[in-house]
Amino acid sequence: MSVNHQFLNKESLSVLSNFDENIPVFMLNYLSYKDVVSETGKTGIETYKEYMMAAFPFFEKIDAKILFKGKPLATIIGPLEEKLWDEILIVKYANKNEFFKLMSFKSYPTILRASALSDSRLIFCK
Repeated sequence: MSVNHQFLNKESLSVLSNFDENIPVFMLNYLSYKDVVSETGKTGIETYKEYMMAAFPFFEKIDAKILFKGKPLATIIGPLEEKLWDEILIVKYANKNEFFKLMSFKSYPTILRASALSDSRLIFCK
């Protein structure tokens, strides 16, 4: 993977900012884990589990829930030569404000998440 996409895209955040605040939003998380996190020697999967445990208290403070967490198994439509990533999560937020509230927590474990991943996508859906 040539480019490591880990941090917020300000241009796309403006799309979310302008979205109706009375409608739920969904975030598709497409994740590719590091084999080994060099700083700790742990696997990316182990580190992401630590991230999820560290993030859980923040999710308890907002109106959001994980609707789906699973491993991609096969490309039914699309190029077969593309390697599937490790995991997909779909998170439903009551509205855009709940997502922004989550991002506003100063001690949210963003760096822990980034350290677990070799690449990621966070795709806003309605």
